[in-house]
This record gives sequence, C-alpha cells and structure tokens, in this order.
Amino acid sequence: MEKLLENHIYTGTVEGYSSEGLGIVRLEGAVVFVPQAIRGETIDLKITKVMKTCAAGKIVKIKNPSTERAKPECPYFGKCGGCDFQHMSYAEELWAKRQRVQDALTRLGGTDLQVEEILGAKDPAHYRNKSQYPVGADGAIGFFQARTHKVVPIDRCLIQSEVSDKTAKAVGDWMKRYNVSAYDERTGKGLVRHIYVRVNKKGESLCCVIANGKQFPREPELAAFIRAAAPRTVGVVLNTNTAKSNVILGDKYRTIWGQDFLMDTLCGLTFKLSVPSFYQVNRDQAEVLYGKALEFAGLTGEETVLDLYCGTGTITLCLAKQAKRAIGAEIVPPAIEDAKENAARNGIGNAEFFCGDAADIAAKLEGEGLRPDVITVDPPRKGLAPEVIASVAGMRPNRVVYVSCDPATLGRDIKIFENLGYKAVRAVAVDMFPGTRHVETIVLLQRETL
Repeated sequence: MEKLLENHIYTGTVEGYSSEGLGIVRLEGAVVFVPQAIRGETIDLKITKVMKTCAAGKIVKIKNPSTERAKPECPYFGKCGGCDFQHMSYAEELWAKRQRVQDALTRLGGTDLQVEEILGAKDPAHYRNKSQYPVGADGAIGFFQARTHKVVPIDRCLIQSEVSDKTAKAVGDWMKRYNVSAYDERTGKGLVRHIYVRVNKKGESLCCVIANGKQFPREPELAAFIRAAAPRTVGVVLNTNTAKSNVILGDKYRTIWGQDFLMDTLCGLTFKLSVPSFYQVNRDQAEVLYGKALEFAGLTGEETVLDLYCGTGTITLCLAKQAKRAIGAEIVPPAIEDAKENAARNGIGNAEFFCGDAADIAAKLEGEGLRPDVITVDPPRKGLAPEVIASVAGMRPNRVVYVSCDPATLGRDIKIFENLGYKAVRAVAVDMFPGTRHVETIVLLQRETL
C-alpha cells in the first residue's frame, strides 16, 4: 500500500463514524479519521498526522454536503471538548450511535444480535441535571478543550441547564469581586478548582464548590451571589480536595448555606441526592432507560433481584416495586445511605442495600448461596471485572440485564458471559447524552439450559 503523506490533500468519501464520532475515510488502504465529516459526503481532506495503522485528517472542502449537515448552534463547538455531533441532524446522530453499538456487539462481542432500536430524546437540549465546570488557573470557567486541560470559557451551554450556567457565572463573579484565587494544577496553588451544580425537575439546585482548602474568604457573600443568580438554590456546599489529581471531588464536605442534598422524582419515586451520589444526568431519558430495563427483567412479583452498582438505589427501587425482594450494592457509602433513605421515603420495605466493591459483594452473596432470579448491572465505563462476571454467572440467575455506558466494554463482557453460559438475546440503545458521542445500551442475557 502507498503511504499517505502529511499535509497532502486527498479526495475521499465518508463511509461512517468512529467510536469517537469522527468521519471514516479509506485512502490507500488506510483508515483516515476526519472531524465533523458526515456519512456519504465526498470531501477534499488534508492529512494532519500519519500513524502506523491509520491517519488523521481535516476537511478542506466538502464537494457534496450531506442533507443531514446542520449549522452548529453552539458558538463553542469544535473548541470545547463536550459535544461531538453539533454539525449534523439529530436523526443522523442517532444513526451513528446505533451503529456504534451494533459494531461493538458484532466485532467485540462476536454476536449476530441486532440492536432493535435507539430511543432518542424528545428534547435534546439543556438535558443535563448535573454540571461540573473546571476553573482554569486564569479564572476561566467553562469546559476543557478536547484532549487538553485548557479551560474554554463558556457563558451558555446548549446541553447544561440554564440554572447551572447562571450559578457557575455567579461563582466567577464572586471570585472577581473578592479576589479569590483559582487553582493552578501545575503549581498546586490557588483555591477554586471546580464548580458543581445539580438541578432537579422542579428547577431547584444544589451548588458545590470544590476547593484546594478547607474554607473560603467571604463565604456568606458566596451564598448570596449564588442565590441572587439562582433563587431556587437549596444549598451551597464546600468540598475540600487538596490532592494533585484529576479526580474532581475530595471526601470532605461542609455546608456553607442551606442543605447538602437535593430531592428529585424519577419513575414515580422520590430520591434524595447528595453531591457524590450517582444519578443519571438526563432525568427524562433515565425513565426511558429504566422502563426498558424493567421490561428486560420480566418480573412477575415472585423474583429475587440483585442490582450491582446501584448508586442511590434508582434501578433497585424500580425493580423492588415489581419483585418479591430486591438487593442493591454500591461502593460509595453516602450513596448507600441515600439509597436506604430513599427506600424508607418511598415506603418500599422489600429492598436492602450493601456497601462495598461489586466483586466482593457478588462473591459474598454467591458464597452465602444467594440465587437471584434476575441480576442487573450498571457499571462505570470500564465495564465489569472478570471476577464480577464469574460471580454473577456463579449465582445462576435466569436473566442478567446489563446497562452499559460504553459499547466497547459491553461487547467484551458479553463475550465472557457467553463462555459462562449466558447468551445475549436482546439489545436496545438509549440516547442519554444528545450532542455527544456517548450512548447507553441495555442488553438482556439469558442463561442457556443444557
């Protein structure tokens, strides 16, 4: 094969999309990844980097623009690393995401299972109920540029809630007014690291400011600035994180004003959310996701269900309403405390919660002879550890419902499940994160009987 040359211009047709949402063009036997290219377009592109097995390029000219091409509404698109699909229609974005899941199931999972559908959002704008704004050493508040730690200052984000944006700006105004320093990750000096805002369905919000220290100057004024910008704020919390790391939250909290939690409703249940509690960032699509998970669980009211990575108990409590007994497990202690409170608050007496690592709890329950009828898992992006999969299979449930936020690790894991006697029989994608390349998937695995 002829080697592609950097800075040379080539002509090619966009065949599809990578897992990162980049357009794929094949030239001289090599795959070229091109940002903001759309399937079906013929483009002139300049090669910007040649690697061993692939290359990177950028569009010089679009010879025949796709009918799915759209003008990005966001002025920061291409600078901020948050969104990937602002340059195309929502229908094309959904196609790309469904295809990404299908590719992962086929190539990595080794299965011929077809993705039944992708469930898109009714409103793909302002859906995020949790926002985390990094603060640059120069005081800029916004989001990181892709693959860097440079903060792009942002006034209004199309996928965050307006309340969150106003709250973040208020913290910035307070910093300027009282000359409060921003954290510099190179020197480890400076005070304000991140601004974290959570918003509920009613429009109430909880603000947590993450600091490289145990206190702020002018704390009453900070609360006043935030409350003036977002009058439905229920609390302002200080989180201390003095570690030189990329982890956002430290483990020490202090309430500056109001309360340190937020209430929200989901699937007809009421949930208490503290700052570190895991909760789906798109509330409306979470109801769609959990509805599909319940459908896959196929409960009749007689089953025992185990929910690993249960967070504040959202899926566990939804399952408990249709099961005989529900058990949730989660490694974050405050989330488990919230989950127990959430069960009591909603009058659900057939749910119990354990705090610990998923692998340890799964092994413990397996060792105690627990035989759940259904196990649900909703792991972080890295997927399931092999020992968790082994323990899940060792408990011999009839069905495993796997909720995944990363198609690649999902594909890897369902292949391991298949070797342990569990076959993937249904798959549905859910668009929890419009505008970005991320996609949620639910797969039903069934125990094969000999």
